[in-house]
Amino acid sequence: MNVTIIGAGNMGKGIGTRAVAGGHSVTFVDAKPEAAQKTAAEVKAFAKKGAQVLTASLEDVKLGDLVVLALWYGTNIQIVKQLGAKLAGKVVVDIANPLNSTYDGLVTAPDSSSAEDVAKAIASGAKVVKAFNTTFAGTLIAGQVAGQQLDVFIAGDDLDAKNKVAQLVKDGGMRPIDTGPLQRARQIEAMQFLHIILQGTLGTNWGSAVKILS
Repeated sequence: MNVTIIGAGNMGKGIGTRAVAGGHSVTFVDAKPEAAQKTAAEVKAFAKKGAQVLTASLEDVKLGDLVVLALWYGTNIQIVKQLGAKLAGKVVVDIANPLNSTYDGLVTAPDSSSAEDVAKAIASGAKVVKAFNTTFAGTLIAGQVAGQQLDVFIAGDDLDAKNKVAQLVKDGGMRPIDTGPLQRARQIEAMQFLHIILQGTLGTNWGSAVKILS
């Protein structure tokens, strides 16, 4: 698959690393072209099976099969509105955790989530999937935590869209877990909120992972 990652920060880099390690080509888009170029250069070292790593501007980018919004909550909604009809028919992955400025609560309404807010704002025909919000950037680059495969929790209303995201996850050496419809993003985001605030308590320095064991 061809994957467009909008946002070339740490999470964009982490997701891009897993994507190219699984043989998928990635195009990075960022408001700062130099940031996209820097991230692309770093991610190229992980590319396998002929995966390409490119950069583009938001205005000129040819969107891939999957569009990953590696953006903060709020900015993700602005970008989907800006892209408008270009997103029709695309699988759009929202990774945002809608924390408030003091990191002690979520700013979304109790009956919504970042992913659902994106779905409300996006062009008709786009298929929104929640994924990657529970995986910290450093763990994505490493591809594991304590020798354990990363779990990626997925929510969405379109099965084919979820399957495409699951394939990207599998190819990157991780385990996809389908949690159900898009409204399950509320629980996934709340789970990661707890994971984030426990970083200080546990002293894990953004290097831990949420894992289901059986």
